[in-house]
Amino acid sequence: MTVSLDTLVARIPDGAMLVVPADYSGVAVAATRALIARGVRGLHLLAAPTSGIQADLLIAAGCVATMEAAGVTLGEFGTAPAFNAAVRAGNIRMLDSTCPAIHAALNAAEKGLPFIPLRGLIGSDVLRHRPDWRVMQNPFAEAPDPIVLLPALRPDVALFHAAAADREGNVWVGRRRELAVMAHAARRTLVTVERVLETCFFDREELVAGVLPALYVEAVAVAERGAWPLGIDEAYAPDAAALARYAAGTLFPARLAA
Repeated sequence: MTVSLDTLVARIPDGAMLVVPADYSGVAVAATRALIARGVRGLHLLAAPTSGIQADLLIAAGCVATMEAAGVTLGEFGTAPAFNAAVRAGNIRMLDSTCPAIHAALNAAEKGLPFIPLRGLIGSDVLRHRPDWRVMQNPFAEAPDPIVLLPALRPDVALFHAAAADREGNVWVGRRRELAVMAHAARRTLVTVERVLETCFFDREELVAGVLPALYVEAVAVAERGAWPLGIDEAYAPDAAALARYAAGTLFPARLAA
């Protein structure tokens, strides 16, 4: 279903667990700004597995209650200022995680599992601060062999930006298969795209592996340059000058309000 951008973000309720991709995977920046303008509150923002400008914008605008991520940073442009300030002030609840842990927990939800084991967290400081993660003995080992059990992450909404959808609502994600995992794990998936093409991706065998079927997509909205100032595969590169302006606090009003 193709809808307007405002209609799309109206489907994200206050208090939702919202999963979003890393800066390199197709961030729905235009939708994020529309969500801020709508005044959403109390989000549990889940980064899959990291976030940057998107998380920082939402935190600056007071939209986030809980941030769950392996990291929130502007990368080469420095720290995420609104995120750092909110953590120091205790204005948001921070759930520290790791890239493998987030991917694994989303995989569990994708597969309909209540939890999933992961070994690499043993001995880490992150594990000490996550009482919701359980350490147990490997039931198939005779010698001591502890392993961590992670509860599945089943977000209420997945939100991302893609280069194109087709007339049937299938979305081209290309090599960004983590977007498909997000969509499979979430209860509903909302996507902004650069354009809608009058074709069906499934009519071309060479495209099929890079397509998220419409079965997993609740709604699509067209938002040209909807990832800017970040980039989108096959469309445009990140705008380094604009990202530097954001880091300096001179790009978006929501950032300036932090």
